[in-house]
Amino acid sequence: MSQSLYVGNFPYSTTEDELRAMCAEHGTVESVRIISDRNTGLSRGFGFVDMATEDEAQAVISALNGKDVGGRELKVNVSKPREERPRRDRW
Repeated sequence: MSQSLYVGNFPYSTTEDELRAMCAEHGTVESVRIISDRNTGLSRGFGFVDMATEDEAQAVISALNGKDVGGRELKVNVSKPREERPRRDRW
């Protein structure tokens, strides 16, 4: 069963291919999504990686959580379901 991981605090210049390569050293990567700002299109410095198995996901967490990448300490953990937030009306 696949496991989705949150990967945060990476350099804004990190590409999906680079993030995939970092995680692929520890298992089979099913997908990678870097979250970008909706106005500028620039990376927000975090994303999600889906690993093929829970064991592979744990291997990625063990290997990359706290690792220095480009002068920034990665935060890697199991992603949580997105919480529904009330919609804000803009005036």
